[in-house]
Amino acid sequence: MNPSSDKEQPLVQHLIELRTRLLHIIYFLLAVFACLFPFATDIYAIVSAPLQAVLPAGTHMIATDVISPFLTPLKLTFYLSLFIAVPFILYQIWAFIAPGLYKHEKQLAAPLLLSSVLLFFTGMAFAYFLVLPMLFNFTMGIELQGVSTMTDITKYLDLVLHMFFAFGFAFEIPVATVLLIHAGVVTPEGLAEKRRYIVVGCFFVGMLLTPPDVFSQTMLAIPMWMLFEAGLFFGRMVKKRSEEREQANENNDPSN
Repeated sequence: MNPSSDKEQPLVQHLIELRTRLLHIIYFLLAVFACLFPFATDIYAIVSAPLQAVLPAGTHMIATDVISPFLTPLKLTFYLSLFIAVPFILYQIWAFIAPGLYKHEKQLAAPLLLSSVLLFFTGMAFAYFLVLPMLFNFTMGIELQGVSTMTDITKYLDLVLHMFFAFGFAFEIPVATVLLIHAGVVTPEGLAEKRRYIVVGCFFVGMLLTPPDVFSQTMLAIPMWMLFEAGLFFGRMVKKRSEEREQANENNDPSN
């Protein structure tokens, strides 16, 4: 019997399981997309509502490309399907890596995965219900002589998706902070000392991720700062529990 085959077999099994879970993700994503496809135009109407509500009387959105009325709602429906599939995707990732984790790592990873999903969707909701209406109210109030406001549907979708991703990932700051503290890359005390630089960094990131206006940048930077403070708070709790567990293990070690 070839001894190397025993070593290769677990790797083959892991690759087969990875392939199976990837196929499950693809099938689930396609199923969600198939269910949403008949409602693609309705979905676009809902997403474009913040702009439609503030467009000047007699104006409307336009399509500058012949196939934009078909492709743009289709693109939006795909992204929506992907967002809806995120919990299932994370579950498949969790089911793949969970057997290799220690018990205390599972206890930390599960809440972080759930929190990351909730925070991402919260960031998207924050952008849709608060930031976009206020942004469009501000921009539509700017009138230029001889200029009619008629937004291209593709450009609008690109802006909305950009804002969704920007706010969705920005709202992941607490999870990233807790992970960095748990991994020992940073300490709560070190982060607290650098708070002023982090606040400046939040406004800098807001400038990069949002449209070039102070309003949008501030609407992203302030929540990022608040979320950093939340991550710092929970990071202290995680570090304290980790230290308590290590102390308990040392006390239970018979060699001591």
